[in-house]
Amino acid sequence: MRVRKLVIARSAFTLMEVLVVVAIIIVLAGAGGVIYMRYLDDAKKDRARIDLKTLSDAVNSYKVQHGDYPPSLEALTQRTLDGGTAYIEIAALIDPWGRPYVFERENRHPQTGKPHLFSEGPNMGDANSRISNWTAVSATPGGP
Repeated sequence: MRVRKLVIARSAFTLMEVLVVVAIIIVLAGAGGVIYMRYLDDAKKDRARIDLKTLSDAVNSYKVQHGDYPPSLEALTQRTLDGGTAYIEIAALIDPWGRPYVFERENRHPQTGKPHLFSEGPNMGDANSRISNWTAVSATPGGP
């Protein structure tokens, strides 16, 4: 007497196989999200550095034309005396974190004499996270 074995062909995945694949996808997406956020933070810092360079150039141009530094960054958004366009647009006064750039007209760099321009950076109130136009100086003299 012969026993016949039925061979059943599988046409789908088991629930366990699907759960394992979903778990792997979730782990990869989570790791990718963390890496992406780090690059996003670095990009914001780079944009702040570029913005500060632009603002510093605009402040220096104002000084050349008017003989002194502007009273505030808002003065750079006004039309020039000869009717020309403004040095910068109003949107350029906001850093990547949505806060205004800080301009300390009277706080001058000891060697260059340039006024201090900075962003509070990602961690407001933390002097170590500041991004400044004084690249060689990490914090304001006499400040936090």
